[in-house]
Amino acid sequence: MLHLIYLVVFTILALLAISNLLRSLVTLSVDSHRQPSASNNYPYPPNSFRANQSPHPELLDTYGNPINEPLLVMRSLSVEDARQQLDDLYHKSPSNSSDTSEEI
Repeated sequence: MLHLIYLVVFTILALLAISNLLRSLVTLSVDSHRQPSASNNYPYPPNSFRANQSPHPELLDTYGNPINEPLLVMRSLSVEDARQQLDDLYHKSPSNSSDTSEEI
């Protein structure tokens, strides 16, 4: 009896989930074919999310002005350079005692 109730409840939940999925797909399809116009501000007014928010502090310089430079600059390292930097960090760490240093 319990198995039958479980099967019925699972079937109902599955049908609700599938109907919700289909409804969302139809809504998304209709919204994607709609042409934006200036009168209805579709889908959102310009800068509506940033109108009341201040930028993140990391995006500002010391005077509070937005910065216009790249936030991440990566340079390529050779394997030997990376290994040397890691070895230097390891040897400078406080947990590394000078009397038990072993070379690898």
